[in-house]
Amino acid sequence: AVAFLSMTLAYAQLGYDADRTGAGAVEVASIGGIERDLAASFRAAVRDEAGDDSVDGGENADSRRERGVVAERIRADVSADVDRLAERHAGESRSLTVTFADAAATAWAETNCPGGPGRAFGPCRSVDGVVLQERAGEATPVAAAFRIQVVSPAESTTATVVVSAV
Repeated sequence: AVAFLSMTLAYAQLGYDADRTGAGAVEVASIGGIERDLAASFRAAVRDEAGDDSVDGGENADSRRERGVVAERIRADVSADVDRLAERHAGESRSLTVTFADAAATAWAETNCPGGPGRAFGPCRSVDGVVLQERAGEATPVAAAFRIQVVSPAESTTATVVVSAV
């Protein structure tokens, strides 16, 4: 009876260990890699927004002055890339959710807004997670904040990151 009890305990421990290593076989997502992808997407959207005047002969100049319009264009461009990024992670058995983080963008705008001697820029303002600054009469995107959530069998991670335009 004592030998049977020892064998049962050993079997239970081995079974538990096998279950734990089985769950660890799923690769953990890198928040740094996701942040790099978001930064590249945001910077491309900023370049596209800045290049609109040269493409359409300046017809978008008035709308580029409006913060809400600029923020919405940036958000739309980045959201398309976020959808592709989420699909890629879904293929690796992960759920990826990325949203714009307005509170983090507001905090960044208050502490990191470009300025100082020799700069005639306006104040930074956060519009739905995109930080914009008045420069030469136009709303210029300078940063964006994102809330990243990754869920898989091996992990559950939430992080907030801020990426700058330069």
